[in-house]
Amino acid sequence: MNNPHPLNYSTFDSPLGTLYVAYSEGKVRRTDVAESDQQFERSCGERLGLLAQRVEKPPESLRRAVSRCLQVDGRFRGQVDLSGLAEFQQRALFKVMEIRKGEIRTYQWIAREIGSPKAMRAVGTAMARNPIPLLIPCHRVVRADYRIGEYGCGGPDKKRDLLEYEGVDVARLERLARQGIRFQGSKNTRIFCLPGCYTGRRMKEESRVCFPSAEAARAARFRPCKVCKPA
Repeated sequence: MNNPHPLNYSTFDSPLGTLYVAYSEGKVRRTDVAESDQQFERSCGERLGLLAQRVEKPPESLRRAVSRCLQVDGRFRGQVDLSGLAEFQQRALFKVMEIRKGEIRTYQWIAREIGSPKAMRAVGTAMARNPIPLLIPCHRVVRADYRIGEYGCGGPDKKRDLLEYEGVDVARLERLARQGIRFQGSKNTRIFCLPGCYTGRRMKEESRVCFPSAEAARAARFRPCKVCKPA
């Protein structure tokens, strides 16, 4: 197997269990919650065509970036290598890296933000092909009706566990989905947000107004939040 640049991997504790992180030249290329070294090495060979070798002590900058992401703020600030994916999929996944811990966005939102507002299905495909789960937090992307959907790193139950671990009220999201509610606004600020928006967390319950659509919110003379950019 041709391996011009060594592919090393190390392990980290994560909310899902032991996270395997494969990297080359300082860039993360693959992650997974594998059952064994052999399973992860086999996965790297199948997906990347490279022989992975375990390293007990990763580069310090990588260790800090992964540990901060998993244990502190949920944002990975290291480098990732997505060169095996199509350009659209790379753009979608890089946009996902901007979503804060404890927040969710929809496939439609990602599509709109990267300039392809009708490509929700293609965004879903990009999430399914994410080679670096947890560090690229595709678990924070849900369906347009706020049902959590599938998750390639353990299924929907693991996705639910991760979101709840990060502070997302999944039960409330599902309740809103059943009620057909898509946005919430504040009577005080006259601003409407996506559920779970960072700024919307300060919204008092007595001032909360729920809307089935952005059009309904605008008709009520509410302005869209500049942080979560609802539409």
